[in-house]
Amino acid sequence: MWKFAAHNLLSQKLRTALALLGLTVAILAMVGLFSVAEGLDASFDDAFTRIPGLVAMQPGAPVPLFSSLPAEWEDELEELPGIRTVNAEVWQRANLIEGQLITKKPRFLFGMHLPSRVRLEQAVYRDAVLPGGRFLGPEDVGSTNTLVSKSIAEEYEVGVGDVLSVNGVDLTIVGVYHTKSLLLDVAILLDIGTVRRMTGFNPDSVSAFYIEPDGSVPSDDIVAAVEERFRGRKLPPPRFGRSDLGLLVDSVVQYFQQPQTPSPSRNFVSQEDGDDDLPIEVKSATDWAEQVDEFSGDLDLFLTLMTSIGVTIAVLSILNTMLMSVSERIVEFGVLRANGWSPRDVMALVTLESVYIGLLGGVLGCAGGWAGTLIVNAIFSDRLQLYASPSLLAFSLAFSIVVGVLGGLYPAYWAMRMSPMDAIRRG
Repeated sequence: MWKFAAHNLLSQKLRTALALLGLTVAILAMVGLFSVAEGLDASFDDAFTRIPGLVAMQPGAPVPLFSSLPAEWEDELEELPGIRTVNAEVWQRANLIEGQLITKKPRFLFGMHLPSRVRLEQAVYRDAVLPGGRFLGPEDVGSTNTLVSKSIAEEYEVGVGDVLSVNGVDLTIVGVYHTKSLLLDVAILLDIGTVRRMTGFNPDSVSAFYIEPDGSVPSDDIVAAVEERFRGRKLPPPRFGRSDLGLLVDSVVQYFQQPQTPSPSRNFVSQEDGDDDLPIEVKSATDWAEQVDEFSGDLDLFLTLMTSIGVTIAVLSILNTMLMSVSERIVEFGVLRANGWSPRDVMALVTLESVYIGLLGGVLGCAGGWAGTLIVNAIFSDRLQLYASPSLLAFSLAFSIVVGVLGGLYPAYWAMRMSPMDAIRRG
């Protein structure tokens, strides 16, 4: 029966090819769309596993870029049990690089307190420095020495020893790093004071504190201790300066005039009355992962709705092909029934033909989707990272077979119900 079903499909090449094409495109789209979500999950998981510490920042801020805390809190954090090192960080946008206004690829100025940074036992950027360069150290405090990612170095064709102009300030590259993570390879590393001067960031504030535990106290207990220490405090009121919009306007002016002056100040936002009495929030890699999972869940729902449209079209295509095939083979089915075939045999034959279409469409769709992710990743290596996992490919293949079976069930049931004489007379 397997050979008979394959022969029947090959005898109607055009209709079979159209049904196969519709299902292949639907499965290919499914693999392509869901590889976006899996790529995001893989990128975040990879980044979080490299940052085992805790991040303390302003409550409600989605990322440290939008956070601001008093710098003096660093000393109090270091006094808490279970904490090995506290590193102050300042994050700001790089709006202008080599005279080009940055609008598409995100680039960030990452200012670090260098003396405490080198005391970290695990440092993702330090461990990713490429041969021929070095990481920033205490000797770089107050200087314009910088460490840039490999993608930034390649984009602007610079290397160790070269000068890179960022926001109108000439920076000397002392090292290039490559973490192979799209989320991490976007930063220009500098001394924290240099970033403050370049952007006008309040010298008495930081974006966040990176906390490295010493392993003697569980992370949850450290989080509870930090909250208890700072509960009830209020963030200082903002010193009204220009906002990020002002910084962007300054960058546009620099784009045309190229002045060598730093941007105006950007200060922390105070808590409003009635807000929670916690002025600081501590997040672990697990907390970040939960936020990403929530976002991924919403994205998966959207992708499912988009994919269902293509799958519905594929099912209708298979249904139409199998109905046409059955209607044209009425006499054939009547002859088969007259020669001893049971209704179940006829139904199995038609269903088997639809299974062939589902299986082949799934194989072609999965192969095309997987190849497509590799091509996209190769072309847009510094912008996008898709990932078609084995589980996604296996599910897509199984789903394609199920779709094929569903598309052939009604035609098979219709063919099974006909008596041999009715089938022959209809022919």
